[in-house]
Amino acid sequence: MSQPPSNSLLSLANAAGRPRQGPGLAAAVFDSGAPNINSGLGALGLLQRAAAPTPVWTPTWPFVTKRFMTFMDNLALTDAQVADGISKFKGVVKTLNQEYWNSDSETEHAFYIGSCAKKTRIRPPRDVDLYFVLPIDVYNRFEQYKGNKQSALLQEVKGKLLASYPLSDIKGDGPVVLAAFWTFNVEIVPAFVYDANDRSYYVCDTKDGGKYKTTKPLHEVDAIEWADQRNNSNVRGLVRMLKCWQAYCLVPLKSFYLELLAIDFLDQWAYKDRSYFYYDWMCRDFFAWLITKANSFVMAPGTYEIMWIGDVWKSKAESAYNRAVKACEHEYYGREGEAGHEWQKVFGADIPKWV
Repeated sequence: MSQPPSNSLLSLANAAGRPRQGPGLAAAVFDSGAPNINSGLGALGLLQRAAAPTPVWTPTWPFVTKRFMTFMDNLALTDAQVADGISKFKGVVKTLNQEYWNSDSETEHAFYIGSCAKKTRIRPPRDVDLYFVLPIDVYNRFEQYKGNKQSALLQEVKGKLLASYPLSDIKGDGPVVLAAFWTFNVEIVPAFVYDANDRSYYVCDTKDGGKYKTTKPLHEVDAIEWADQRNNSNVRGLVRMLKCWQAYCLVPLKSFYLELLAIDFLDQWAYKDRSYFYYDWMCRDFFAWLITKANSFVMAPGTYEIMWIGDVWKSKAESAYNRAVKACEHEYYGREGEAGHEWQKVFGADIPKWV
């Protein structure tokens, strides 16, 4: 990730291509250098130059970089939270490996999905999401069942986890088995390999009598990774901030949709190659762009499933945009507390009012 711009006055004026205000006064002050007796000004010209008042250049956006760097730090999981998630992953995987693969491995036949795999988690942590790959003979066994095979499979996995975690609230519904622990939940997706070359998997869909659904979760991880690389590592940062907005303002828009929207936005944003110094504009411009996407759709990587996003969230985006506009104006004029106050209306206390 590129380094934040220097705090020198001239750097602040020129930083990352931000437009300077006024008729180039900073250049006149900083580029003039010492008088040159060979310049042809003459004695009178030198006296007039010396007597002229020195223009004062006021730094702009002095708090943006530190504010948003602190914001990112506040959203990152603590070491203890990361360790807790790893421990829960290993415990669940070991239990299922013992039951289905006659193995004590804590990692084989499983992989992270969702925000854990995409590296877009924020605190407080919500879930640890994972796929657990079952042997093909389990698929063949349940094919002999009458009724909802997929529901029966989820209930079997649930029962095996309950034997190891009798005090946990474990439910089997939809494509997942949810294991609720004290700190946060683990969502297990029992899966069968459908096409190893394409990294596609069958998962359970219990609706309408039950069926299997083809999924490509690792294609979703690739989409985030590649987009982050071509956008100066800004995709994950924007997604984390949007998840914070989603949680704080109760925005009825799925995290997966926000990820795909963040990719689409940054791919066309004029300042996608910049860093923290532009994060105030990035938030403002994203909300303006998002408003135009009401009643449109996003497409899932790999499966190309079309997902309608509706407009029930539009008023939240409009409110966030209006507050971001005010915050950006305060940031330009160096009004530290006023800018922070507006940002906290969007993101809550995770973004600092004072830096």
